[in-house]
Amino acid sequence: MKSRKPVIGVTTSYTFEHEAPFAGYKRTYVNDDYIQAIIRNGGVPLMLPLNTEIDVLEAQLDMVDGIILSGGYDVNPVLYNQQPRQKLGEILPVRDEFEFKVLEIAKQKKLPVLGVCRGLQIMNTFYGGSLEQDLSYVVSENEILKHNQNQTPTLTTHGIVIEEDSWLTPILGKENTVNSFHHQVVREVAPEFKAVARALDGVIESIEYSGDQFLVAVQWHPEMLKDNEEMNEIFKLIIKKAM
Repeated sequence: MKSRKPVIGVTTSYTFEHEAPFAGYKRTYVNDDYIQAIIRNGGVPLMLPLNTEIDVLEAQLDMVDGIILSGGYDVNPVLYNQQPRQKLGEILPVRDEFEFKVLEIAKQKKLPVLGVCRGLQIMNTFYGGSLEQDLSYVVSENEILKHNQNQTPTLTTHGIVIEEDSWLTPILGKENTVNSFHHQVVREVAPEFKAVARALDGVIESIEYSGDQFLVAVQWHPEMLKDNEEMNEIFKLIIKKAM
């Protein structure tokens, strides 16, 4: 066990200025909620600037003990053998390439990885799964729930049901309530992964890897639920796995 606190790398994204004098100017960012969640639960956050230089990425990941894949843009459907449909949101292919390379290096190093929202989607895609480009394309006998609550991030709005033998059960129990800010969902779960939590309409809310690397992901945003002790336990777990 390491004597220092585990360092958790957080993938970043680009944001673009829309007004003069910096219209079109590109900035690297990640929401502060991820940073604070890591600090609050005993880890040391390290932002991983978006780039695709493999030697740079390898050097960055040499400095971390675990990784969080943060939320953001839609995943490019070309990566799961689909053409773009009408309700696809904004994509950023360079970020997809960045996180694919991060996951490949993490696989080689067997680093623990937690995916959040888009992080679940990119993890599932990297390992051979697919997505629905919008909830409206999901064929279901049940009424589709509202998965983008469009209000207070600290509010939990819809229920989930959790498999008994999942990594989530000791943390959240067999049922819980989560916040929700997404419109893309898992279509086919990647080989060697299994769905371990679902919303009441059948939408997959968490996946986990069956191999010897800790790869888990959630579709909601536990980092935004800072006062929810159960959600904080999710970050405590990835930090523990990184020790």
